[in-house]
Amino acid sequence: AEVGAKVARSRAVGTVEEALEAAREIGFPVMMRIAFALGGLGSGVCADERALKKRAAAAFSHTSQVLIEESLNGWKEIEYEVVRDARDSCITVCNMENLDPMGIHTGESIVIAPSQTLNDEEYHFLREVAIRAVRHLGIIGECNIQYALNPDSLEYRVIEINARLSRSSALASKATGYPLAYVAAKIGIGYTLPEIPNSITRRTTAFFEPALDYIVCKVPRWDLTKFQGAAVSIGSEMKSVGEVMAIGRTFPEVIQKSLRMLDIGVDGLNPTSFEFDDIRSSLKNATTHRIFAIARAFLEGLDVDEIHELTQVDEWFLSQIQAIVRMNEHLRESELPLSEPLLRKAKELGFSDRTIERLIDVPRDSIREARKEHGIA
Repeated sequence: AEVGAKVARSRAVGTVEEALEAAREIGFPVMMRIAFALGGLGSGVCADERALKKRAAAAFSHTSQVLIEESLNGWKEIEYEVVRDARDSCITVCNMENLDPMGIHTGESIVIAPSQTLNDEEYHFLREVAIRAVRHLGIIGECNIQYALNPDSLEYRVIEINARLSRSSALASKATGYPLAYVAAKIGIGYTLPEIPNSITRRTTAFFEPALDYIVCKVPRWDLTKFQGAAVSIGSEMKSVGEVMAIGRTFPEVIQKSLRMLDIGVDGLNPTSFEFDDIRSSLKNATTHRIFAIARAFLEGLDVDEIHELTQVDEWFLSQIQAIVRMNEHLRESELPLSEPLLRKAKELGFSDRTIERLIDVPRDSIREARKEHGIA
C-alpha cells in the first residue's frame, strides 16, 4: 500500500462469526484462506454464508486464524520472478501466465512461460509494479510475485509475494536456463549481480534479463485414482503430486508434448481420450481432465466464445486448442501419402509421428520415413 501496489481487500479473523461479518463487509463471493499454511491448504471460494460457515468451521478445527478476501475468480493469473542484490540492482528473470484463471492454485494449473496473452503495456506495467514492490520490501535474493489481472482492463491485485525460491522459481530456472538458486545464494553472501558470471555465456554477468524465442509449458500430474472417494475437482487447494515441462516453438506443440510426458495413457491432446457425461458441467467445474474436456467440447461443436464463458480460459489459448482438434479430425480423414504442407503443419501443432500413424491407421515408422522424404526435421 505504501508504494501504491494494489492488493486484494482482506481481513484476518479468529472466529466463524467474525468470518461472516468480514464477508458481508467485503461482499460475496469471498476467498477463504487458512493462515500459516502452504499449498492453499483448506482454502476455497465461498459463494454464500452457508458455504463460508461450513468451510470456516472446518478450518478453525486446526488453525487459530483465517483470511477472508475479495474473490478474483476469472481474472488472469500472472507471475514474475525477480532477483535483487544488496546494491538495489533488480531484474525480472521470467514472467509466466497460467492457462487456468484465478481460483485454481498455480500448482494445479497449466503454466506458460513467457506469457502469451499480455500486450506490451500490460507486461511492462506489471514488471514495473514487481520491481517497485520488491525494492520497497527490501528483498535481497530471489522472489516471485503473483498477480491477478482483470482481462478487460489494467486493474490488478498483487495476490502473493514469495520471498524465497518457490515451485514456480524451479520452472523459471529450467525454462530460461538462468540459475536462480545459484545466483540467490551468491547474492546472499554479499555478491552483486554484475559480479556474478553468467553461467550460460561465461563472458557476461548475471545482471541480464533472458529473452525467450521459444515457449515453455508446465502441466501438473495428479494421482487421485489411487485414493478411494477422492474428488477429481481442482481449485485453490493443491492436490497435484508432480509436473512435467515441455519446450517448443508453438503453444500447441508444447501442450501436446507435455500431455504425452504425463504418463497417463494419452498421446497428446486427443479429444476422444476421456468420456464426459456432461461436457458443459466439466468445463464450468474444473477437474484434472479439463484440458481434455475443452478439446472434446470443440469436437462436439461448441465455439470459442461459449467455452470461454464456461471456463474463463483466454480466447487465444482456446483458439490454439481448436487448431489441434481440427488437425486431429483432418488427419483421421487422410491417408498416405500425406502432402508436405499437411505433415509440416501437423508437426508444428505438436503431433508425434506415432499419433499421426494411429490417426491415419498406417504401419509404425511410415510417418518418420515420409518426414525424411520431405526434409521435415
